Amino acid sequence: MDATGSSGPATSSTSGFAPAAGGSLWMEGVVATASPLTGDVDADVAIVGGGFTGLSAAIALRAAGHSVVVLEQAHVGFGASGRNAGHLTPVIGKDLPTLAMLFRKRARDLIALVELAIEHVEQAIAAHGIDCAYEPVGNVLAAIHPKQHGMLDKAAKAAAGVGLASEMLEPEAMRARDLPAAFTRGLLMRRGGILHPGRYVQGLRRAAESAQTLVFERTPVVRIEEGSPAAVITPAGRVRARAVVLATNAYTPALGWLRGTIARFHVYLFATAPLAEADRAAIGWRGREGIYTAHEMLESYRLTDDQRIVGGAKTVRYGFDGRALPDDPATFAFIEAAFRDRFPALRHVPVTHRWGGPIAFALDFLPAVGVTGTYRNVYYSAGYAGHGIAMGSYAGTMIADLLLGRDGPGRALWGHRKMPMPPEPLRWLVAKGLVAAFGAVDRRVDRLVRP
Repeated sequence: MDATGSSGPATSSTSGFAPAAGGSLWMEGVVATASPLTGDVDADVAIVGGGFTGLSAAIALRAAGHSVVVLEQAHVGFGASGRNAGHLTPVIGKDLPTLAMLFRKRARDLIALVELAIEHVEQAIAAHGIDCAYEPVGNVLAAIHPKQHGMLDKAAKAAAGVGLASEMLEPEAMRARDLPAAFTRGLLMRRGGILHPGRYVQGLRRAAESAQTLVFERTPVVRIEEGSPAAVITPAGRVRARAVVLATNAYTPALGWLRGTIARFHVYLFATAPLAEADRAAIGWRGREGIYTAHEMLESYRLTDDQRIVGGAKTVRYGFDGRALPDDPATFAFIEAAFRDRFPALRHVPVTHRWGGPIAFALDFLPAVGVTGTYRNVYYSAGYAGHGIAMGSYAGTMIADLLLGRDGPGRALWGHRKMPMPPEPLRWLVAKGLVAAFGAVDRRVDRLVRP
């Protein structure tokens, strides 16, 4: 084990994930267009993973003059980058009160980092002309019952303590802003908003390729052979590189790296059919803010540019030893029932898309960023705890800073020693226990508001 908790390289390939019936709304029509790797390629940096982290790292490293190869097991955006809900939020860690409690003085630096990451996303969208329906409308942490108002008070106090731009919306302000009636009080976080993550990740891909990054799709990595240079082995070729970047987030432990640092959980989302004009008028929501609830395991809701509602989360599933899990019809029914409770006027609106996928958590809920390996040339950023658009996008800058020996704001993460995850079966028991405990708290609140 090294200082990060990684157990080093393995020889098995990363396990795949089959999308839910209907698939991710954001990835409709997206297929692999780049050829698989065949033969041997030399590069300064080999990046494993074609999502926000991998592509942002490619852009940053090409700007520094390094030759870069990106290897993606399926197609660009196949993982969490193409499966998330599309909320760009100034949140890092589990939530604001937990962040303030666990990290105290460091919490301000961490919030400054994630706000910088939001600015980075906005600048990337503008600089590369990415048409991803970005709306800088902010996000509201919302209560569904007065029982949750205490959590909002704690979040507001924490936000003030770390310098986060926010505003408490009392019930009258919620109604004045025309937010949906189910949400009784909220904390508006002004920075960020909502976007189409599929279009955003494809825009990053175009920017990386325009900078002469070589992208190979349908190219799973079999193993990474340490050395100087290292060798990244695929079924039909290999990349020899002075440095390797693991941009595989929840898939990283399946490659044999960061097994003791992050754990893979599964989350699920849905999308409705486009709302008719009368349905859109019935729910209000003129400001189109992103909404996520003050549950222990939050629900998220947002509108799309074609007037759908995308929602879900509310629970997570963990497979023993981080194994991939099949889709679960009961979980989809559970999150859709919550949606019907929050939006009773839309009970007749059909759900057209259901999908899920793995995300990664560290024990402290902060992203794991650093360098590892016998030759100290394997770089990584993973474990965004469901808040990956901002931090996954800024990960490329953090990795470039590390690789080039530069100081930078990312020191708030890479200078942080991670607590190791407990081994199995204790990890499974802890995960199941926490999910059950959080779920029990949330169900009590839900029963109070259910007709």
